[in-house]
Amino acid sequence: MSKTQFTSEGRSLQPLPVMPEPPVVLRAVGLTKTYPAVSEAKRGELELFRELELTIHAGEMVAIVGESGAGKSSLLHLLAALDKPTAGEVWFGSIGELRLSTLSARRAAEFRNREIGYVWQFHYLLPEFTALENAAMPLLARGMGRRSALDRARSWLSEVGLADRAEHRPGELSGGEQQRVSLARALVTEPKILLADEPTGDLDARTAEAVFELIQRLHNAHGLTSVIVTHNLEFAARCQRLLHLKEGRLAEQTGK
Repeated sequence: MSKTQFTSEGRSLQPLPVMPEPPVVLRAVGLTKTYPAVSEAKRGELELFRELELTIHAGEMVAIVGESGAGKSSLLHLLAALDKPTAGEVWFGSIGELRLSTLSARRAAEFRNREIGYVWQFHYLLPEFTALENAAMPLLARGMGRRSALDRARSWLSEVGLADRAEHRPGELSGGEQQRVSLARALVTEPKILLADEPTGDLDARTAEAVFELIQRLHNAHGLTSVIVTHNLEFAARCQRLLHLKEGRLAEQTGK
């Protein structure tokens, strides 16, 4: 499809092509999440957000910022089918494809293993296994043969700069190295979307910068779709889109 431009004299110029919008990867529609209030002083429900709308397109790198307790991590859990909304829906792909709230616990786990790469603030590596084995865990969990799983995990450890640390256990790695292993583990399945919840939150400033630059490089090199929750506004501004979660609403700001 194209649009025809005209000069001031009315002469037509060469039509300009209209670029198609990238496909939708995730869409939240009317999303509401409430929890029972836990204190005696506050009875009833705690509402994190109501009728929240969010669309993530293929290839985007989106940052979500907001104050502590605003619901950023809860929103990421809903997008990953780790939790179910009180109302509304999360669709994987365009509306009409996969409705996440309908998934059983087993199917939700299969969905995450197949489609979602998740990076937590804490690495959650298994201490008794090597970096290589930890990175291969999602593939082993889906039934891939050990040799093939380890070969692919080794390739991803090389991608994150840890080829020479593959046989080290988590306790022998620095905090930044542990988070690099968790990133390799998240991407070893070649997911459609990477969700990262404060991936640099436990790191010192220099290491955090290195890990964020790594995420950016992998995003660009592998054509990822990424959603990153962060308190670091400087990192957030370097994403393509910056969304501010405040009082249950997402407000979009222009990223750099």
